[in-house]
Amino acid sequence: MSVLVRNNVRISGRPDGKPLVFAHGFGCDLNMWRLVAPAFEDAYKVVVFDYVGAGRSDLSAYTPERYSSLHGYAQDVLDICHELDLTEVSFVGHSVSALIGVLAANAEPDRFANLVLIGPSPRYVDEGGYVGGFSAQDIEELLESLDSNYLGWSSQMAPLIMGNPDRPELGEELTNSFCRTDPEIARRFAQVTFLSDNRADLEKCRTRSLVLQCSNDVIAPEVVGRYVHAAISGSELVLMRATGHCPNLSAPEETIAAIKGFL
Repeated sequence: MSVLVRNNVRISGRPDGKPLVFAHGFGCDLNMWRLVAPAFEDAYKVVVFDYVGAGRSDLSAYTPERYSSLHGYAQDVLDICHELDLTEVSFVGHSVSALIGVLAANAEPDRFANLVLIGPSPRYVDEGGYVGGFSAQDIEELLESLDSNYLGWSSQMAPLIMGNPDRPELGEELTNSFCRTDPEIARRFAQVTFLSDNRADLEKCRTRSLVLQCSNDVIAPEVVGRYVHAAISGSELVLMRATGHCPNLSAPEETIAAIKGFL
């Protein structure tokens, strides 16, 4: 099976431009970049895709073994880069994809030029002096709720993740995106995401990096963004005016400006 079919890869922009790869977060698909990616098509070869198990990817390619850790999703990224022979890649990862991008860049550092990490979190569970934003019980209850009633969990959690309660249509869009995802695959991806600990991987990262931190982000609070910034040597940190966890939808202009300023 072609990787481009497997991951529903879409390419736009300048064929001779340097590659700019956008990667979506949990419960989402490539459609989440529709307000951001086109702004880069005049200067870059723009690549968007769906992870296996998301969007219009080939669900038959999903195996619990491969995707039992974030490394399996990082391999999706590397497979796409290999298939398209991409080098000097600028990678934009939202939420869990920020850490997936770090893993991919650490595996093949010569292939990546820049990482843009939007709302990253290397570990969601508090531990010792580390603040991830959730207790172990919080995560256990979240996963139990997701497991018992995925659609109900989606309708309850998506508006909280999105933030911006004055713009309910944004929460509705994220809810609908969650509900389009296969519940069994979503449950496994959530477990991998919320139980991961990639703090050591941040310290190994040598790729030029930008951390974009939103205000009032219930998934990845500011203290986590500052931790990521401190852990990746030489990284830049931008504290955004945008609120919530999905500035690619709620504040595309600010997101575009921050990425362009960095690149």
